[in-house]
Amino acid sequence: MPRIDSHQHFWQYDPVQHAWINDDMEIIQQDFLPVHLEPILQEYGISGCVTVQVDQTEEENAILLGHAAKHDFIKGVVGWIDLKAENIEDRLAYYKQFEKLKGFRHILQGEADRAFMLNADFKSGIYKLKQFGYTYDILIYTDQIAYANEFAAAFPDQPFVIDHIAKPKIKEKDIDGWAKDMRAIAKNENVYCKVSGMVTEADWKNWKIADFTPYLDVVFEAFGTDRVMYGSDWPVCRVAATYGEMMGICESYVGKLSEAEQDKFWGENAIKFYDL
Repeated sequence: MPRIDSHQHFWQYDPVQHAWINDDMEIIQQDFLPVHLEPILQEYGISGCVTVQVDQTEEENAILLGHAAKHDFIKGVVGWIDLKAENIEDRLAYYKQFEKLKGFRHILQGEADRAFMLNADFKSGIYKLKQFGYTYDILIYTDQIAYANEFAAAFPDQPFVIDHIAKPKIKEKDIDGWAKDMRAIAKNENVYCKVSGMVTEADWKNWKIADFTPYLDVVFEAFGTDRVMYGSDWPVCRVAATYGEMMGICESYVGKLSEAEQDKFWGENAIKFYDL
């Protein structure tokens, strides 16, 4: 069964455009391109990846689609589009020519309006995704899960995936409110969850594999093994862990599952969700 990394990024580092990469994250203040990722995926037996937007521009979509056209290991692209735009339907139709463009994402976690996804214009754009066959990645912090639940319930036929298990405060061992909200949103059968990005929410220098177990227990219990997928969040994960360490956290947890369930987590669910 092919293994898929459902969540990674590429960029040519620009200190202005990528101002979110602060000095604490100095290790990722550099370029990360397909030539850097391909040998890592080969080393760890990963046969393909889904590359996800970082900049909220259509120019970046063109760059990512260019990478995907040149490199077969990039199986899918999650881009950005202005879902509130009046010409949203024309833009979605335009992107249908790119077979590897699978879906879209907006950096909801960064919006001052924490309920931004419930804005009528934004929802109008989401409504159009289904007719063009696009997925949607939900990037939020824990304070937005309840809004995301209402959002996902409004579009029962739209495939959604929560990025980075909704970024619980693992370093603070803060779990109860997050767990309750995740169990609620998981009741929407159209919502999947990426087991990704967890190390950046833990103690970067002193995390232990055991720190993640209570959170993974909640995710796997709530979403089941049919709606979870592996993602490295490379290269962002590098602020706290190597690619191998990120895989190791997941391998130590899913090792207790059946072989069929492990195949779903490592590849089948991502292939199904993104139609890779």
